[in-house]
Amino acid sequence: MLIVMTSDARAEDIEKVLEKIDALGYRGHTMPGENRTAIGITGNPGSIDPTHFENLTGVAQAIRVTQPYKLISKDLRPEKSIVKVGTATIGGHELAIIAGPCALEKHEQVFAAAETVAASGAKFFRGGAFKPRTSPYAFQGLGIEGLKMLAEVRDQFGLNIVTEAMDEHGVDAVVEYGDCIQIGARNMQNFSLLRYAGKTRKPVLLKRGLSATLDELLLAAEYIMSEGNYDVILCERGIRTFSNHARNTIDLSIIPAVHRLTHLPIIVDPSHGTGHNYMVTPLARAGVAVGADGLIIEVHPKPEEAMCDGAQALTPGQYLELVKEVMAIKSVLADKPHSEPASA
Repeated sequence: MLIVMTSDARAEDIEKVLEKIDALGYRGHTMPGENRTAIGITGNPGSIDPTHFENLTGVAQAIRVTQPYKLISKDLRPEKSIVKVGTATIGGHELAIIAGPCALEKHEQVFAAAETVAASGAKFFRGGAFKPRTSPYAFQGLGIEGLKMLAEVRDQFGLNIVTEAMDEHGVDAVVEYGDCIQIGARNMQNFSLLRYAGKTRKPVLLKRGLSATLDELLLAAEYIMSEGNYDVILCERGIRTFSNHARNTIDLSIIPAVHRLTHLPIIVDPSHGTGHNYMVTPLARAGVAVGADGLIIEVHPKPEEAMCDGAQALTPGQYLELVKEVMAIKSVLADKPHSEPASA
């Protein structure tokens, strides 16, 4: 159920509603908006009688929610969410560029990449300290030592850190050293991990699973938010199809679909989405053109020496050119006057 407060509802009115929800044995989730506050209710096994709330002071409307997700819905928050990550945001008017190597390998490599990312004007640096690999014998990452390098990058370059956690221990480590917890594609439906990340107050970047539908992605985000962490960023990183010309198939149609159904921001990962260096920039351009809130790009000072995913990493020069091109597209879209789609 969704409780919509009046525009002049006071803090004590909202608190009374939350107390009522708690007394019924459920959980209330407050979502302040530009013109109103909405309160989502979770934990109820069935429908709730709206009369419990309709006569409370400050309540404008009690609405039954029929779709399986509640907290990510535009019914709860019509305005688009802007997620604060460290000193910057994702989901606002600016295009967020999150860039860096797939895996942290050594100090020289990490800082060379960070220097390039900072020079591009990007505000976010990504790098994997914990690497989920198909083979147990492949490079698994530097672990805590890698996270310490990322903290050094933040101190020296002012970049906000996005890095993956694969288990609860990893979540705790990223909370200590990073600015945003990345949940990778293979863990999108690791529900205990999603709940654990939801109990933190660090933003979560949630990547779409290898074969996940839109509803499955949105419900994975709902798991995180149901624990009280409302700072979630979705990521399209390609799904497996019958095509074999690319590592994965980037589903750009999910961008407008997400924007239609939810208030959450969504970014595109054309690096993992294609697996090929020469495809990254064209798909990055396309992602921005369809309305993505940001990009996550792999850049490596020497891709040919990369210990992980070197085939999809951009050189510093290629990365800087990509940023130039996508920012030009973003500028054109920003200047375009908003218009409603014509009716059929």
